[in-house]
Amino acid sequence: MGMKEMDTNKVCAILNEIMEYELAGVVRYTHSALMVSGPYRIPIVTFLKEQATESLLHAQQAGELIVGLDRHPSQRISKIEETNRHSIKDILEEGLEHELYALSLYKKLLDSVENASIYLEEYARGMIGEEEQHSLELKAMLKDFG
Repeated sequence: MGMKEMDTNKVCAILNEIMEYELAGVVRYTHSALMVSGPYRIPIVTFLKEQATESLLHAQQAGELIVGLDRHPSQRISKIEETNRHSIKDILEEGLEHELYALSLYKKLLDSVENASIYLEEYARGMIGEEEQHSLELKAMLKDFG
């Protein structure tokens, strides 16, 4: 298996998309944490704040890679749908939807770096693993909601 030539512009476009989406995640999860009410508020608020912090870290990591590839990181954030549905079930379902879309972005990145950059391939695979783990966590949290 020979290494292929990497399309740096394409890779950085995907990394910018990831960065914008993860920054939107910071806003989404911060907002969701504020909207939680009911008996499970404290653990779920804690969980959502952790997700917001992690989204920021993910955005920063994608940005560092863009700079490392000698391109310019975006200052935009992805569009955030405001559903105005704030039950815990709705918040967790929106979180799951968010994680699954993030997963698709990291898979798109993996496709474009596979056999071209071991480092970026490892990064993409690691992020796919993390996003899959979050999706499973959210699915487990959603289990009891009828």
